[in-house]
Amino acid sequence: MRLRQPRRLRLRQPRRLRLLRQTPRARSRAAVAGTSAAAVKALREQTGAGMMDCKRVLQDADGDAEKAAELLRERGLAKAGKREGRATSEGVIAIALAGSEGGMVELGCETDFVARTDAFVALAESMAAVVVADAGVDGPDTLLAREADGEKLADRVIAAIAALGENVVVKRTARLSVNGDGLVGGYVHAGAKLGVLVALEGCTGDAVEKAAKDLAMHVAAADPSPAAVGRQGISEALLDSERKIYRKQAEQEGKPEKVIDRIVEGKVNKFLADVVLTEQAFVKDPNCSIQEFLAAAGKEAGGELKVVAFERFKLGEAGGE
Repeated sequence: MRLRQPRRLRLRQPRRLRLLRQTPRARSRAAVAGTSAAAVKALREQTGAGMMDCKRVLQDADGDAEKAAELLRERGLAKAGKREGRATSEGVIAIALAGSEGGMVELGCETDFVARTDAFVALAESMAAVVVADAGVDGPDTLLAREADGEKLADRVIAAIAALGENVVVKRTARLSVNGDGLVGGYVHAGAKLGVLVALEGCTGDAVEKAAKDLAMHVAAADPSPAAVGRQGISEALLDSERKIYRKQAEQEGKPEKVIDRIVEGKVNKFLADVVLTEQAFVKDPNCSIQEFLAAAGKEAGGELKVVAFERFKLGEAGGE
């Protein structure tokens, strides 16, 4: 009598083990979804990094956009030093206002694409906020030595160079403040390529805030740009140079000697009216001067209003890197 061999039992793998084996595939599918054209585009707009770099880190981060942005930053730090010193002809102007104080920063980069990224604009705005809050900031060097949210601004710039893939440079800073009644207003033109701060003294209120913004817009738009608040701000050396030019012109035109002095002084007065802020025609109402505009605004605010200072930054004027 032949005995049957015992039947081999085939044990099914536990469901949990099969699920574990599927996990890498699930991760792969998530990574593919995370590297869609829309995801790559969103990360590129956020960080300013190259398209292939964005795709690569999204794959490595299994489609997690936040982790991908951190990977871009980590991998770029080693390259940041190589980018320093490259030309920065693009960038933005950022301002921050705090009642009687105002700050402005010109932050440069290499391309307009990076200048328009949220990360770059946020960096510029954070720097302007430090300038307005710290009266000791008197230029790029002192600004970079300061901290924001516990992080030195110089370190933020290095991180930005790494993340954005371009050189980033603080070109210049400006800060205005007023004592007593008054305020600092500002205006940044569309595209953030031109910014203005103005300081008004004498009174406060909604009418003064509006006047400060209107005046800042005037300084931004005026052609020629104002060179000083009042005539006392124009150097005698410049006036003497203008007088020599006008006298030579009059002599070449054959004007009688007895009228040349009068012609010269007339042209000097015209020159001053063109470049002195309070004597310029208001761009929103060419029939009145800035001085007349301020008098009307002060009357509406219940006091006497005067402009004591202004700063005008146009992207690229500072030169340098």
